[in-house]
Amino acid sequence: MKEQNFANHVRLVPPFHMFVLPVLMLNLIWAIYRFIHTFFSFDALVTLLLALALMLLAPFARIFALTVQDRVIRLEMRMRMEKLLPADLKPRIGEFSVGQLVALRFASDAELPELARRVLTEKIEKRKDIKRLIKTWKPDHLRA
Repeated sequence: MKEQNFANHVRLVPPFHMFVLPVLMLNLIWAIYRFIHTFFSFDALVTLLLALALMLLAPFARIFALTVQDRVIRLEMRMRMEKLLPADLKPRIGEFSVGQLVALRFASDAELPELARRVLTEKIEKRKDIKRLIKTWKPDHLRA
């Protein structure tokens, strides 16, 4: 597997991002065109509604998968932190937001305790800001 870091960790799925989404957008544009040029026929209306539904379905399907993934990461990170954090930080595990835990998952075991302390102390909320602080990247190749 390719080494993972902040610059290349974003997951791009070419069949989805470069085929499915553009085809759905093209279908929506075509449905709007047909609806206008057939003088608002019922058939064109149904086609337009279906095209809109498909355009909404694609991002929602992705959001639903990412939400489940984030819940699993939250559980995984809480278990990992129970093992790795020093005694004074363990009672504070519940203070981490899901976003913070999702970002911290990329930190190596050696780096996690200090980075977790810094995130809580400095109240760093943005995932990108936390990920930028990671020096030793722990790859996650099983992302949705």
